[in-house]
Amino acid sequence: MIRSMTGFGEVQRETGVGTLNVQIRTVNHRHFHTHFRLPAGAERWETELTRIVRDAIARGHVHYRMEFQPGPGVVRPVEVDHDRIASYVEALEEVKRRHGIEGAVDVSLIARFPDVFAPPSDELEQLSFDELAAATRDALAAVLELREQEGDALARDLLDSLDQIDTALAAIETRAPQRLLEERDRLRRAVSELAADVSADEDRLAREIAYLAERWDINEEIVRLRSHVDQFRALVQSAGGEPAGKRLGFWVQEMHREANTIGSKANDAEIARLAVDVKTAIEKLREQVENVE
Repeated sequence: MIRSMTGFGEVQRETGVGTLNVQIRTVNHRHFHTHFRLPAGAERWETELTRIVRDAIARGHVHYRMEFQPGPGVVRPVEVDHDRIASYVEALEEVKRRHGIEGAVDVSLIARFPDVFAPPSDELEQLSFDELAAATRDALAAVLELREQEGDALARDLLDSLDQIDTALAAIETRAPQRLLEERDRLRRAVSELAADVSADEDRLAREIAYLAERWDINEEIVRLRSHVDQFRALVQSAGGEPAGKRLGFWVQEMHREANTIGSKANDAEIARLAVDVKTAIEKLREQVENVE
């Protein structure tokens, strides 16, 4: 079955040097994209963490957050960036002078800038990357489990929409020949009313009906649309967790093209209504496919 792009996983574990917490959240995105929030000192692992995440997730926006709390007895002073503080104070005083703004530049104001304080740079020196990698893979396993559960629900909705399209197409096929017979009878009545007692030229009527049948023929569009529906259904049912969102999106576009042509050739209120039903179901498919990996 297919897999959703929505997922969440969180792992917290005790290491020999402190408590490690890894949180991974994924949402829709046309491509693979990552956003990391790592504590100071962990930036050096971002490339390798990206590779681990990329191996598990093909598409979607991945929010990765890591937190580390040193164990008991490991207390290091907070680092203060005095040069950055001096720059902030100078800039704020300049703003006050230039714009006539009152107020003191005090500690409470400076403390609002998160980049002036930092945990000790050596806080993570004792943490093994292998432990971080293991926690990351465990969090990813939880993400994938949820994405598969969401994918099962998505698959059921997608298949329901395909069934709606099949039902509407069957009704269109039944109705299409009938509209030609009704048009033939309408033309015969019109000729009779205009020509009074003169009988209608059946050969001429037959040629006119044949011309309309060619203009209104939607059999090819129905066949192609059914083929697209079958391809879409097979992909949903056999994806096996492999990325299928882009291929499903392609088939949705092709289905929409055929449905538009059927609607434009309808020349019949009932077929036009059924074509709208088909396009409504296809639009629902399009919206659902947006969340398929």
